[in-house]
Amino acid sequence: MNNSNKHDERFANMTFASVYPHYLTKVEKKGRTKEELHQVIEWLTGYADKKLQELIAEKVTFETFFQNAALNPNARLITGSICGYRVEEIENPLTQQVRYLDKLVDELAKGRKMEKILRAG
Repeated sequence: MNNSNKHDERFANMTFASVYPHYLTKVEKKGRTKEELHQVIEWLTGYADKKLQELIAEKVTFETFFQNAALNPNARLITGSICGYRVEEIENPLTQQVRYLDKLVDELAKGRKMEKILRAG
């Protein structure tokens, strides 16, 4: 259990700005765009492009990033494995939200259709 707490703390203290370039590189390498990445992030968090840029510049932690987000009510429809964890089974809300974002970025990079990624049908 202690390992899990350390894992959760690491996410809480990690900055979104430190991970964002990796998300961008991952999707662009697979032929997707920054705009598509931002669309996915906005769907999950409610952050439009300008606010997203501010949060990156402010180097907010994931804890702050998700505390202030308007999480999409359909986020609970995000299921599957990411880094060996089933996102729907993660108990810590912040860790689950970070993994939701990881899962969406993964789906984008794998070429999944946007309407499927955004749980529209």
